[in-house]
Amino acid sequence: MTVFCAKFKTSLLCLIPFIFILFSSCNIIEKDKERLFKKSTVLMDTIVSITVVSSSRDKAEKAIDEAFRELKRLEEIMNFYSEESEVSKINRNAGIRPVKVSMDMIDIIEKAIYVSRLTEGAFDITTGPLTRVWDFHSKTVPQPTELRKILSLINYRDIIVDKKNSTIFLRKKGMLIDLGGIAKGYGADRAMEVLKKNGINSCLVAIAGDIRVSGKKPDGSPWMIGIRNPRPQKGSDDIFTSLPLTDAAISTSGDYERFFIKDGKRYHHIINPFTGYPSESTGGVSVITEEGYLSDGLATAVFILGPERGMELLKRLGYKGIFITGDLKLYE
Repeated sequence: MTVFCAKFKTSLLCLIPFIFILFSSCNIIEKDKERLFKKSTVLMDTIVSITVVSSSRDKAEKAIDEAFRELKRLEEIMNFYSEESEVSKINRNAGIRPVKVSMDMIDIIEKAIYVSRLTEGAFDITTGPLTRVWDFHSKTVPQPTELRKILSLINYRDIIVDKKNSTIFLRKKGMLIDLGGIAKGYGADRAMEVLKKNGINSCLVAIAGDIRVSGKKPDGSPWMIGIRNPRPQKGSDDIFTSLPLTDAAISTSGDYERFFIKDGKRYHHIINPFTGYPSESTGGVSVITEEGYLSDGLATAVFILGPERGMELLKRLGYKGIFITGDLKLYE
């Protein structure tokens, strides 16, 4: 389903877990004939919204549709749950043989390894076995013995990238890569590339909590991004704070998208690769960088490290972030 310049239905709003884009309205804004055009669709298991500034409806629609097609193509090769995806082919041949893949797969895996090195393994795409064993639908906590066995398979250093031959090899049988912690940010980057190739210089790409912006709105103001309150009170605004952004990427990770509570403890989907359990952190973290893949991966890592160590990492790397804890303490 694709919606042109329309507000989401209430049932679809619940699919947007992290960041809200703040517009005064979805109406067309005039300035020197430049206007805002927006389309939304469902891709990568979430709502994707693209907003562009253009003087031509045809040009805007063509650019947005091409960006959606690029995201669909990337989704097909990166899907952890599809048997036909390149990721699944790599995983099936773990410990057996290298797998010939596209340069897109080489690119995203190299970027994932780069983020793993920056974070000393706090971000790691080899957590696929943990993705499989933590079933948030059944609300079952895996046995400690099972998790200990799986931890021996978690190590980004065991991913062998052969760029010359365009192959990926996982050293150990049973290893699984899951690109869920970086795919949406990477997708936002690639969608932005498509828009710019089509002559769109001011735009916003939002893939759930991963947002990439370029330029400004028609009135010359920056894009305003609202960060969700991780523990909103009933009847209160979901927005905790908002930030103006121009030519940047912002990603948010939080414990409120997929979780269950058992025996008074919250188990969420952001799994610590060092322990096999959900991170002890609670709340949500937003990270601002120049590229979406980087903000996406770093947001996951910072959440896993916790507010103090995580924000220290961002400061050391020269990036900005906001950590809102479950009890609404703010770290910047």
